[in-house]
Amino acid sequence: MDTRTDTPRPAADAAPDPLRIERLCIERGLKMTGQRRLIARVLSEAVDHPDVEELYRRALALDARVSIATVYRTVRLLEEKGILERHDFGGGRARYEATDHGHHYHLIDVDSGKVIEFSDEQHEALAKAIAARLGYELIGHRLELFGRRPAAEPARDGARRAPRRRGGDAA
Repeated sequence: MDTRTDTPRPAADAAPDPLRIERLCIERGLKMTGQRRLIARVLSEAVDHPDVEELYRRALALDARVSIATVYRTVRLLEEKGILERHDFGGGRARYEATDHGHHYHLIDVDSGKVIEFSDEQHEALAKAIAARLGYELIGHRLELFGRRPAAEPARDGARRAPRRRGGDAA
């Protein structure tokens, strides 16, 4: 079963719920200041895995009074409360997504930095079987794959792939 997708997006007739993260914050007892509401909205509307700098740019476009320090503090708090999940996809910056995003895995293109989300029932079953064989009940796991396409292989959309950059991780 091939369930690979690019960054998940809402159905064509549905828009992201701008209050999704705010509701999670309230459920977990967080006081919602105006700037926290703004940052929660930006996170709720994200269809990618933004880093703090990108969250700040998006929030700043909506409210010039928001500070980078507030974004950092809010992201740290949301991570501590289990509302956001932190990922290290390379490139030296942590990237974030909501924890209520559903169980999925990530394939990171090390040349472009593109993150491809996918699900795989066989991997789920294998992880549970390994834990059981070792005498454990699986309560969680992560899978992050890092790869690159062969230089001559076209991208899935039919376009030819740009030549690989030399050295270093993708940004």
